[in-house]
Amino acid sequence: MRSEAVSKPMMHNNDDDDSKPLVFKKSFVKDRDQSHRKPFDMSGDSEDDTTLRSIISIATEQKINGNTTLDKPSRTSRDDESDDVEAPISSRLQKKKHVRESSGNDEKKLLVKKFQNGSKLESEKPKVSGKRLLEKDSSADQFSMKKHKASSSTAKQDSTKTENLGGKSKAVVSPNETDDDDDDDDVPIAKRIKSDSSSNNKTPSAKPKETKQSSTSSTRKPKVTRAASPPPKKNSKRSKKKWTTLVHNGVTFPPPYQPHGTKILYKGKPVNLSPDQEEVATMFAVMREREYYNKPLFRKNFWNDWRKLLGKKHVIQKLDDCDFTPIYEWHLEKKQCLPFDNVQKNKDSKEKKQEQGEKYMWAIVDGVKEKIGNFKVEPPGLFAGRGEHPKMGKFKRRIHPHDITLNIGKDAPIPECPIPGERWKEVKHDNTVTWLAMWNDPINPKDCKYVFLSPSSSQKGHSDKKKYEKARKLKDHIESIRETYTKNFNSKDVSKRQIAVATYLIDKLALRAGNGKDEDEEADTVGCCTLKVDNVECIHPNQLKFDFLGKDSIRYENTVEVEPPVYKAIGQFKAGKSNSDDLFDEIDSRKLNAHLNELMPGLTAKVFRTYNASITLDKTLCRETKDGGDVSQKKLVYDQANKEVAIICNHQRAVPKSHGAQVKKLKDKIDELKEGLKQLKTNLKRAKKGEAPLEGSDGKKTRNISPEAWEKKIAQQTMKAEKMERDMQTKEDLKTVALGTSKINYMDPRITVAWCKRNEVPIEKMFTKTLQEKFTWAMDVEPDFRF
Repeated sequence: MRSEAVSKPMMHNNDDDDSKPLVFKKSFVKDRDQSHRKPFDMSGDSEDDTTLRSIISIATEQKINGNTTLDKPSRTSRDDESDDVEAPISSRLQKKKHVRESSGNDEKKLLVKKFQNGSKLESEKPKVSGKRLLEKDSSADQFSMKKHKASSSTAKQDSTKTENLGGKSKAVVSPNETDDDDDDDDVPIAKRIKSDSSSNNKTPSAKPKETKQSSTSSTRKPKVTRAASPPPKKNSKRSKKKWTTLVHNGVTFPPPYQPHGTKILYKGKPVNLSPDQEEVATMFAVMREREYYNKPLFRKNFWNDWRKLLGKKHVIQKLDDCDFTPIYEWHLEKKQCLPFDNVQKNKDSKEKKQEQGEKYMWAIVDGVKEKIGNFKVEPPGLFAGRGEHPKMGKFKRRIHPHDITLNIGKDAPIPECPIPGERWKEVKHDNTVTWLAMWNDPINPKDCKYVFLSPSSSQKGHSDKKKYEKARKLKDHIESIRETYTKNFNSKDVSKRQIAVATYLIDKLALRAGNGKDEDEEADTVGCCTLKVDNVECIHPNQLKFDFLGKDSIRYENTVEVEPPVYKAIGQFKAGKSNSDDLFDEIDSRKLNAHLNELMPGLTAKVFRTYNASITLDKTLCRETKDGGDVSQKKLVYDQANKEVAIICNHQRAVPKSHGAQVKKLKDKIDELKEGLKQLKTNLKRAKKGEAPLEGSDGKKTRNISPEAWEKKIAQQTMKAEKMERDMQTKEDLKTVALGTSKINYMDPRITVAWCKRNEVPIEKMFTKTLQEKFTWAMDVEPDFRF
């Protein structure tokens, strides 16, 4: 562990209690203040200097012996004490800290060493201290030192003084001028007292600001700024420490490209390609079955990037003259015609890769082993995007170690680079963020890709719980917030009126706030604050028709009835504007969130979506769940409630390709069951008459049973058919609705867990194994929990 310099006096290796503050008597301070009348001779030990050093020796000796007064002279000679007095405090402190910490570091180093070697730690429980030893300071000693410095600075009239030391000018900055009052911690006490007293007779510097900068820049290390964002402000939420120790093994990279040698055709003739050119051509060829392949924008962006690799003098000069069929056929042959032994080899290779990736899968955070979400850097490819993204078809280049910035603890060993001959871009020790690795997105360099801990980690669980608790808190403020925005519907201030209407739409329709976008860099999607005039149509008397592309280019199309003042305000906002103008031209998401924060601390537009999703699920489940019924019927109630939430949040999806085949299969089974029911009912009638049952459809004789047994079979078959009909109807209703997004991000999982406990429904029916791991923190909720 690296040692940090703190203002804590430590002399010799004395084991006495050093937590008592060093107290200077008033008489001593007074005498020292008078000494400024005679300048010190810095070339040798003057009489005043000797006296001052003796006093310091007395003070430090009595400090060691536990005394707090300076009435009696110390028996320790000045020569014995001078070495330690003249030495910097930080260097003396390090000696004792090294002895105190050496025993505690051995076990932690052993834990980190085992982790680096990939050993399993499930059975080992490392001892984790609640606070790092290096962070412990003597607050009393710091207080006494600052008190001494404050008393010595009262004799100064100027904020900046200079003293001549061997012909050189050194700035002495007053503690009152800057917050950085610990800049001289490494200067011996004796020299600091000399400079304080002697500087009163010196002439102030002509350029105090310049001297101050030169002094601080030579002693202070430069601040390390985060690569993705500016340094956090003091006392901001973002600057809060997220961890104390962090150890991980970095990230892994995709294997290098292996050329296959298949040539494409240009104007009917085969063309040789370099490995880099062939790699990008293969990416394009294998997309022939996807809709992107024939999109003009996709082809244009691909050609622009591929042409840079080809070079101006290459024989290929036009994309439309290229025939990628040979590479596509090679891809199909490789995909479909693999012999069994190669499949087995691939399976063994996959298991080997998983075993090798075991050490990259885990991190040690504050002594606790946590799983990492995704430690694999994505391979190169062609960017598809969502919707009509302006950059679709561009080449996502390969990410190298020199693109990666790692974030680890200060005392953690730097992860070994998995690619020989390369090195990481940068290694940071920022404990105010939770990411482990970061690199710039090759498609949008302004954006960054991050590696975080797994959603099942305790850190993520704590964050999720805080999010849902904030949404629950909104429940206590929602009525007053609604009163506020209703009151402002008719405000004369246009900005207030727009904020009121936007808040109403976010509350009632669960719209996203929306941020400004660069149309050349991102898809043209909008939210509430960025709605255009043509996205909203007013339908008399008080209906609004919304039609726009939301997040991920998912279309939001909805016609709703609104309050008359809202309808009137929207009409006023549209008046005199063109279709491409902003509907809410006086506000943006920042102004809106700032207003919401005034109504409830921490409130943003995003909280409304979480609140509306969770409260809708909670109320719907309590209203629709009936006593009795089997698990399948209760699950249907839950799915319908989940669907209602997904519709509110506009969580849509494309109809799955297999949807038609799955519905047809269910319908055929239902028809088969109904035919079987007819035969069962016929056999029941024959059994009541004492006749033998009919033969089965396969020609085999049917066992003769009692009428009661036939009735039991009929009941079972009927229930089975009804369940299949419900399943088929649910599948049809949910074919364009994405239920998973609501479960993962918006619905408080405690609502689902409590409902399952009340109604004796296995949690496995509601949550997948992955979601159960993610929501471990919610599993112990009481059955009577209500959002």
